[in-house]
Amino acid sequence: MFFQEPTPDTSGYMIAGYAITFLVMALYVASIYLRSRNLNKDMSILREMDEPAPVQAKAPSPVKKMPAKPGSNKPAKPVTKRSRKKQP
Repeated sequence: MFFQEPTPDTSGYMIAGYAITFLVMALYVASIYLRSRNLNKDMSILREMDEPAPVQAKAPSPVKKMPAKPGSNKPAKPVTKRSRKKQP
């Protein structure tokens, strides 16, 4: 008389549990993949920023020289802003 009731069928709950578990795992794996892809992009950008900028060839600016004083063996000095101010 006891135990005359049949065991309830809970296979639907089991299938739902597995489906939810696999869905959560798939979302987690997708999240890790996206984070890894973004990290690789950030690393490549940082590597590009770390590289020195290419130097463009500039034409050398001509250096103005003061004429040497007559009878002086010293070479002429280049004219700079400071030396221009000191001249009388």
